[in-house]
Amino acid sequence: VLVNLAIFFTIWQFSKTGLAVKKLSNKTDNINKDWRLCLSGMILPSMMSTAVAVYTILLSNRFIIQLLFILNIILLYFYLRCIYYYLARPAAYKQFSIENISSYCNFLIFFLVAAAVYGMQSFLNIQIWLLMIIILVTAGLIVYQILWANKIELSKGIIYILISCLILAELSWSISFLPLNHYVAGLTLALCYYMLIGLIRYYLLDALNGRRIKLYLCVGFIGLFIVLVTARWM
Repeated sequence: VLVNLAIFFTIWQFSKTGLAVKKLSNKTDNINKDWRLCLSGMILPSMMSTAVAVYTILLSNRFIIQLLFILNIILLYFYLRCIYYYLARPAAYKQFSIENISSYCNFLIFFLVAAAVYGMQSFLNIQIWLLMIIILVTAGLIVYQILWANKIELSKGIIYILISCLILAELSWSISFLPLNHYVAGLTLALCYYMLIGLIRYYLLDALNGRRIKLYLCVGFIGLFIVLVTARWM
């Protein structure tokens, strides 16, 4: 809770600085839009911190736990730096910085959430349909964040948010019946997410072609094959 509050006030301050700069330069036409973008920018760091905190509950190795928190701090630093440049110092912002770091962080977030969900199913015996709600909400927020990061209009991508959430929820439900531990199950679902969201992203950017389709499908299916073949089935 404290970390998320700190993230909120940090990005809020970045946005206020950006608005002040625009007022000084008489560029006030997109102020309301910038406030909405500010709120959208809070999704990824808040979800990352929450996912790491929840996932570490299932771990017993203190070294890995501390390593995950250090990784979270590093990713938060780079992401918030990109947000600062984007909102407060547009001239110093490097193009595609937010898009690139969002792609990596969102994959990690989805894996951590999926593994935690399957872990709670195994250790706490929580009904699977309750956990699927977490997957649905996570998928919806992640896809929305991807639309924002890639500057895709919500009206254009809303149907793809619904479709991707439904597909990922159905896949996660199906994977829950496989005799896999929660790490393997989470990684399996995360690879499915990687293929689905990658193709949707490039389609909405009008940049989807045969090479990218082959790349995502080959990487995804090869990854699934390696994970499932080398996994220890229960």
